[in-house]
Amino acid sequence: MDDPTLTVTVLLGLAALAAGFVDAVVGGGGLIQLPALLLGLPGAAPVQVLATNKLASICGTTVSSATYYRRVRPDPKTFGPLMLLAFTGSVFGALVAAQIPSEAFDPIVLVALVVVGAYVLFRPALGDATALRFSGHRHTLAAMLTGLAIGFYDGALGPGTGSFFVFTLVGLLGYSFLEASAKARLANWATNAAALCVFIPHGAVLWKIGLVMGVCNLAGGYVGARTAVSRGTRFVRVFFILVVSAFIVRIGGGILGAW
Repeated sequence: MDDPTLTVTVLLGLAALAAGFVDAVVGGGGLIQLPALLLGLPGAAPVQVLATNKLASICGTTVSSATYYRRVRPDPKTFGPLMLLAFTGSVFGALVAAQIPSEAFDPIVLVALVVVGAYVLFRPALGDATALRFSGHRHTLAAMLTGLAIGFYDGALGPGTGSFFVFTLVGLLGYSFLEASAKARLANWATNAAALCVFIPHGAVLWKIGLVMGVCNLAGGYVGARTAVSRGTRFVRVFFILVVSAFIVRIGGGILGAW
């Protein structure tokens, strides 16, 4: 396919900047970046769009993961197994990505986001402080199952992955929103890396636009991670509700044919 025009490239860069910020705070940047790529690159194959999205995203998750790790110091006993199984799940998801129509995911993602948003909204104390629900091997097993399931989804399609990681780490494992965001970034980095291990050998990545968007995503991820760490758990929770609500409107409107 032909290279995009300068105007399209700038708009895709701005979308990646916003996606990086959102992704670093609560996840879900793919719900901004992926539609932008679909609109800006109408001649690209679906697998090329997915692969280019992963390239841009891993730039942002790299810097936000490093920022969270330095400032929050998440427990490696949790994020280690979480990252390992997320990587594994994402590899399998990426292998079947070309066979799964994106339309099949929209209703499922919409229902999941509605449930997630309502649960967080009506439980105002949820995620204010870490109160782990499992210990020992049960905690590790819960983290591993979380990584495997959400990692597979991310490899196959991806939008909303970070938000699902954050919610599961808060709602199932009992972490605060800030600690959950730190671990979600590390897990999301692993899923992006795994997907690229599949996409790159198949020549699916559009490198020029992917690297431009990657730089913008990196900048957004850096600012987003520092903002989340400095503002704390309460900010992350409110931002999470706002982002999930916006995604519900966007996906719901698309299903209903509003845009």
